[in-house]
Amino acid sequence: GRERERRGRRRERGEMAVGKNKRLSKKGKGAKKRLTDPFLKKDWYDIKAPSIFTKRQVGKSLVSRTQGTKIASEGLKGRVYRVSLADLQGDESLAYRNIQLKCEEVQGKSCLTNFYGMDFSRDRLCSLVRKWQSLIEAHVDVKTTDGYVLRLFCIGFTKRHQIQIKKTAYAQSSQVRAIRKKMCEIMTREATSCELKDLVLKFIPELIGKEIEKACKWIYPLQNVHVRKVKLLKAPRFDITKLMELHSGAGEDVGAKVKSAEDVPGSEPANDWSAEVEA
Repeated sequence: GRERERRGRRRERGEMAVGKNKRLSKKGKGAKKRLTDPFLKKDWYDIKAPSIFTKRQVGKSLVSRTQGTKIASEGLKGRVYRVSLADLQGDESLAYRNIQLKCEEVQGKSCLTNFYGMDFSRDRLCSLVRKWQSLIEAHVDVKTTDGYVLRLFCIGFTKRHQIQIKKTAYAQSSQVRAIRKKMCEIMTREATSCELKDLVLKFIPELIGKEIEKACKWIYPLQNVHVRKVKLLKAPRFDITKLMELHSGAGEDVGAKVKSAEDVPGSEPANDWSAEVEA
């Protein structure tokens, strides 16, 4: 009874017996960790696009510095960057298309990328879908001459004839099948006859879409025909020399157009050789 009274008095006075409280005995062990900025242990790397695009400098990528067995370049390889085609080509009219670039090699402070896929922005697709017309879609798996397996998705819409009075422009199911077949044929033909870099150069100005529109006008007139999506299914064995060729732009740079003597004011074309021949 007396012991209880003593404890009660100690509680009132705010005194506690040392050794009874576990928190007091572990005072020195729970010291706070020193907080450091995580960005001090990271480095910035430049993302380089292939030479098929106008603007090579895409952006920056962040990675932790090499520490022990964890190498910085290994952390960068395999990263996929999504970039607007407007930024790559310097043309705002191409902003509705996004290009995916995959980092395949690291050289110094640069990440060398290769084409990995293409996609349309959602708002662009939504703006194309309207009433009173048929939507036709097709997809096909193709293999380029350099061994890349791609899946191409095509989209197109029917349109009214020039002299049509009827409000709607719906295609019959047989016509839709014929158009879809033609889409697959043209995509296969265009993709299997060239390398990946040449195929990307066809995607940028929408050459395949225009070709489909031209070929299908005899079945049913079409409008807004696009290769809306490209997925890379399988890539060949990694070859550093091919990647370096893609980034060096060897054989790609044809130079600026030189003005002829006729275009320059105050100059006459040199016709000495032709005059001698006539003589």
